[in-house]
Amino acid sequence: MRQYGCALAEALEQDPYLLAPLKLHYLRWVLFDDDTRFMYQGIFDTDFDKYTEDAIALFSKAGVSTAFEHLEGFPEDWRTNPEAFVRFVREHHCPSFIEYGEYPYVTADEIKKALRIKSALSEMLDQMQ
Repeated sequence: MRQYGCALAEALEQDPYLLAPLKLHYLRWVLFDDDTRFMYQGIFDTDFDKYTEDAIALFSKAGVSTAFEHLEGFPEDWRTNPEAFVRFVREHHCPSFIEYGEYPYVTADEIKKALRIKSALSEMLDQMQ
């Protein structure tokens, strides 16, 4: 799992927009209990089924595997059987008891657009001085 994480980090260095189709705000992976347990935390703008479909399409298009392949019991046919992928994740899901978002109901794309506008305005104001 750690090797896969390093490979993904390298791929993101090569293409910082690699995971953009997933509409992620935040992604975090944690290995614990002597690397025998894995926690995946992701905050994204789509519903879970759409996120899973997009992830399968992204990995298939890029010709890469998913980190989940390294997890015990993950379906081998995940590329052609998205329902099995979804079922696996739902069966292993641990619900949170509190979540907070500083920017609720604002998509990652809207945040990036606002930052581009802010940058353009700052540049314009700097040129006016």
